[in-house]
Amino acid sequence: MRGLNPDAGGRWLFLVGALVLIFVAPIVVLVINAGAARWMFPDVLPAAASSRGIELLVDNRGDIAQSMISSTGYSLATVALSFLLSVLPASVLARYEFHGRFMLEALFLSPVLVPAITYGMGIHFLFIRVGLADTVLGVVLVLTAAAYPYMLRALIAGFQQIPTEIDTCAANLGATLLRRVLVVHIPLLGPAILAGGSVVFLVAFSEYFLVFLIGGGSVASYTGYLFPYLSGGDRTLGSVLTLLFVVVPLLLFLVLDRTLSAYYRRREM
Repeated sequence: MRGLNPDAGGRWLFLVGALVLIFVAPIVVLVINAGAARWMFPDVLPAAASSRGIELLVDNRGDIAQSMISSTGYSLATVALSFLLSVLPASVLARYEFHGRFMLEALFLSPVLVPAITYGMGIHFLFIRVGLADTVLGVVLVLTAAAYPYMLRALIAGFQQIPTEIDTCAANLGATLLRRVLVVHIPLLGPAILAGGSVVFLVAFSEYFLVFLIGGGSVASYTGYLFPYLSGGDRTLGSVLTLLFVVVPLLLFLVLDRTLSAYYRRREM
C-alpha cells in the first residue's frame, strides 16, 4: 500500500489545524467563558467558575423564548418570500441569453454590495409613510431586500443543473407553469433551495441594525436581546446567550437536512 506523500500529509495537517482554529476554538472559548466568573489575561483557564449564565437562562426564559420565536418566525418568512421573488428571475437568468443579461443579474445582486445602512434609512423613511414601520411585515420586507440575492444566486445555479428537456416534456404533457414549478422544479431544486435558504435564514436571524431600525423595538428579536449583554462587557452572560444563538440555526439545519434526505430517498432521487 502506497504511503502518504509527506508534503500532502503536511498540507492536510495544516488545513485541519486551520479549520479547528477558525471554527472550533471560538466555540471552546465561549463554553469556557459561559461557566467562568472571570477570565483575565494571562490566565490559561478561569480562576473561578460561575453559574450566572444558567441562572440568566432560567430567570429570563420567557423573554428569551419570545425573542427566539420572533427571530425564527420572521427569518423563515424572509426565506419564503425570498424564494417566491427569486424563482422566476432565476429561471430566466439561468436558461436564456439576451442582451443586458449580465447587467440585469448584477442589478438583482446589488443589495449585497451596498451597506445596509445606505438603503436602510431610505426604506425606514418610506415605511413610516406607508405604515410599515414597527411591524413584522416591514421587518420581513427589509430583510428580504437585504438577503434575497443569496437565494437568487443559489437558484440560478440550481436551474443551470436542470435539463431544459425535462421542463419541455412536462409542458408537452399538459402541465401548467404552476404545476411545473411545484412538481418538477422544486423537487429538483431542493439542494439549491436549502443552500440559498440557509444563507438567507442566517442573514435574517443574525441581523441587528435593520431589525432594530424598521422594527423600532416593537418587533422582538434575539439579536436585540443579545446586544446589550455583548456591549455591556459581561462575557459570562454574553457567552451563554451567544451559544444559544448558535444552537438554534444548527438544529434547524439538521432538521431540514434530514427532511430533505428522507424526501429524496422516498422518491429515489
